[in-house]
Amino acid sequence: MTIPTLKPRILIPEKVSPDGLALLKDRFHVDEKKGLSAEELKTIIGDYEALIVRSETKVTADLLQAAKKLKVVARAGVGVDNVDVKVATSLGIIVVNSPIGNINAAAEHTVALLMSVARNIGEANSSIKAGKWERSRLVGVEAKGKTLAIVGLGKVGLTVARIANGFGMRLLAYDPYASESLAAAASVALLPTLAELLQEADFLTLHTPLIASTKGMIGKAELATMKPTARILNVARGGMIDEDALLAALDDGTIAGAGIDVWTSEPPEAESSATRLIAHPKVVATPHLGASTKEAQENVSIDVCEQVVSILSGELPRSAVNAPIILPEEYRTLQPFVSLVEKMGSLYTQHYSNRVNAQSFRTTFDITYEGALTNLHTTKPLFAGLVKGLLSPITSSDGLNINLVNAELVAKHRGILINEHRSRENVEDKPYSSFITLRARASRSTSHARSDKNISRSTSPSAARTLLSPTTSLTGVDGSTPIGKNDAEDQVIQGFVSGTQPFISRLDRFKGEFVPKGTLLICRNFDSCGKIGFVGSLLGKAGVNIKFMNVAPLHDDVEEAEATNEGGNKADAGNEALMILGVDRPVGDDVVQGLIGPEGVVEASVVTL
Repeated sequence: MTIPTLKPRILIPEKVSPDGLALLKDRFHVDEKKGLSAEELKTIIGDYEALIVRSETKVTADLLQAAKKLKVVARAGVGVDNVDVKVATSLGIIVVNSPIGNINAAAEHTVALLMSVARNIGEANSSIKAGKWERSRLVGVEAKGKTLAIVGLGKVGLTVARIANGFGMRLLAYDPYASESLAAAASVALLPTLAELLQEADFLTLHTPLIASTKGMIGKAELATMKPTARILNVARGGMIDEDALLAALDDGTIAGAGIDVWTSEPPEAESSATRLIAHPKVVATPHLGASTKEAQENVSIDVCEQVVSILSGELPRSAVNAPIILPEEYRTLQPFVSLVEKMGSLYTQHYSNRVNAQSFRTTFDITYEGALTNLHTTKPLFAGLVKGLLSPITSSDGLNINLVNAELVAKHRGILINEHRSRENVEDKPYSSFITLRARASRSTSHARSDKNISRSTSPSAARTLLSPTTSLTGVDGSTPIGKNDAEDQVIQGFVSGTQPFISRLDRFKGEFVPKGTLLICRNFDSCGKIGFVGSLLGKAGVNIKFMNVAPLHDDVEEAEATNEGGNKADAGNEALMILGVDRPVGDDVVQGLIGPEGVVEASVVTL
């Protein structure tokens, strides 16, 4: 009887468009539960793999710690200040947003507030509805010829600039990260400081994220430098303008007006400065409507739902705020190699972690890429795959989710140093396009002689931490040092991909191609008659079926090195071999112990990949 696979569960505590929901419901179990309290949300979040929110739900550190299965938090909008991204990153939870879905809506709302403030629309509307006719009191100003000062020339800021350019406005901006070419194309002049921008502004509009450097960026001192005829707009994030200072500036006539859509606290608390600003006659206020158009709501919902589908399907998102941007074509190239390095890491940990000699398992690694992989923009998925492979056999019970988001943090925390290298060696004459070498070293010094370029990313913990755990069966015949005659020698695993199938081509001192899949019994033995028969017979008695077998002789490099040792000769050096057997079930410790002895093998290990 086949047990049906449970669909991943997605929790949606806020409104998402029907078209976005339709993308999810065919493939996942979707729960729409609006109006949950923070405590109710925390109680149930442990059952879900994905959480889709807008701006009302606060995704706190406490909530994320309770979300044991959570893989992704999707924010249907631009800002993610209601999500604790730092904690999500540490837990390996991907945070995605929709940075382009509501760009036009936010820009248009900015311009709507600009015109409303310029022409006193808010107060005029209230006046005429109250039965008054106050044309002379409500005289406004034209936008044409005025200076629009833009703080933050990103996608929204540029869109605002293009619309304002149609009004005939003079466009200035302050943004230390802005593209000069894009600014010039939008007829925007970049100024070097915020102070210079404020002095020039007839209208000031903010389009930056709320971070430490932008919180309270417009305060009493900044407002005092502006023209008394200036008007300020904010459709970005509450908290960037000091609301107490703005209220005082409006009362004192320091500036002429404001159009505000976002507030420090939403909804504003009673008797707060925000509440007094909303009631102020010089303020046009809206309740965070920047992204509230039918088109924007639809766009951001579809965007984040598509990304949730991708992540839960094992693919990469378009707009993760805590993961690198990787081009789809590069990721397709990398995918089989990610599988390869993950298996290489897992093979390393299982094969070496339970040795009699405590120094056999190491925490300093070189990983070298050869061939086509050296031309890729990023190798971060490979780095993450290696960390996951190294740690999964000894951390799986912890429920630790290791991925692109937190691989470097996890490696550093666990005391693992990984140096990445790209090699110039040519693989054109080989039956593969790329080749990967994993080398574990006893020393924590950096670099390896074969590399020509160190990739800048590597972990550098202050001290190595013990990772060993009794997860594998491995015993030496003499109860002493297993594979590797010299503890100072590098431990090497090499592999390649043929088609989409990963292969291991070298394990420690031995060469031999095998597919790293399923349960493997790895035996070191002296290559003499009867060894294979002995192992096969013992496994047969234990009811273990052999699916494939590969006998790996010493690698050429090792054989040559040992043959040149004092008193050594090539015949003796080549007498040692590794037997890799794919078996159909786990092999018990008693069977492993029975394999070791004068008639059998020198040592044996069992790994599961």
